Amino acid sequence: MSDLRGIKGILFDKDGTLVDFQATWFAIGEMMALKAADGDQAQATALMKAAGYDFSAHCFKADSVFAAGTNADIVALWYPGATDSERSDLIRMFDQVSAEQGSAKAVPLPGSKDALASLHSAGFRLGVATNDSTGGAEKTLLSLGIAQLFDAAYGYDAVANPKPAPDAIHAFSDLTGLKPKEIAMVGDNRHDLEMAKAGGALAIAVLSGTGTRESLTPMADVVLDSIADLPAYLAREA
Repeated sequence: MSDLRGIKGILFDKDGTLVDFQATWFAIGEMMALKAADGDQAQATALMKAAGYDFSAHCFKADSVFAAGTNADIVALWYPGATDSERSDLIRMFDQVSAEQGSAKAVPLPGSKDALASLHSAGFRLGVATNDSTGGAEKTLLSLGIAQLFDAAYGYDAVANPKPAPDAIHAFSDLTGLKPKEIAMVGDNRHDLEMAKAGGALAIAVLSGTGTRESLTPMADVVLDSIADLPAYLAREA
């Protein structure tokens, strides 16, 4: 196990880490796919599969476009013939839909609120780094009643380069005055762990989202079932 005694700040991925990804996003993804398919259910199903939904397992695949990508990635996949102007309009529309619907339908993972409150009370600086939009992340934190626990939320549109680039780690470091080695990045996808490694932060994997133990362990310094286990783990390592 890695030594976490120097950790003073924690960046969390949002979907699959704070929020139940499957419960929150399938209906929203299907709605967006139906719009992209002009109401054709068969085409919408094909788009969902292309974006990473496994209909036989009833879940999103680990590291798929929908699980780990941005709305820009989804637009590029679903609208390959769009012009630059059309693509920009579509991204804005997807950002608005995902921000409004994602926050309204957000299902917190069991124990996540208590864990975050405990970490905040213990003095850890907390942030969110997501490939959702910044507005979507902020709305979700507000709807879950946990926004006051966080110093900042960084969406893909808040930094020059989204995950797996380390830009959000650098931004959080600048904001808090913490060194990257004093920051842990917690997430359920390889993108999260790759960002941690690229930014010099500690990589903590959780198995509460789309990632599996097999897909995450090679990149992780620590693997936990969920963030509900994080306060006790950090206290034990202190």
